[in-house]
Amino acid sequence: MSKIIAIDYGLKRSGIAYAEPPLYIAHPLQSIKTENLLLFLENYVNENSINTIVIGEPKKLDGRATHLSDSVKALKTKLVNKFTDIEITFYDERFTSKLAKQTMLIGGVKKKDRRKKENVDLISAVIILQDYLSANKGL
Repeated sequence: MSKIIAIDYGLKRSGIAYAEPPLYIAHPLQSIKTENLLLFLENYVNENSINTIVIGEPKKLDGRATHLSDSVKALKTKLVNKFTDIEITFYDERFTSKLAKQTMLIGGVKKKDRRKKENVDLISAVIILQDYLSANKGL
């Protein structure tokens, strides 16, 4: 069974979510230090059958690049070179952090837990993946 994973990339931490057949519903996987991201992905890909990696593409409201855009493009290049049999794609991540915070508030997550950036990163990754899955229903 091939899984799809999504990455909400950040300079310090990155959130990772996954979905697997037959339902393809996004689930949180882990929030990790970005410096450990490539090693984590390498291990995860070796232990799991992955067919797609979705990377949240940071954009400003008007669609222009952000301060993270170059770092995210560099990540994609590294992943394309490392995982030649896996589709690596971008997906627009505008508003995901805001949606993640609102989701935690509506879900009754305690204020102290809502302040933890790693929780926002993780939920953002889930939102990116679920949006990607909804947009690509013919998987």
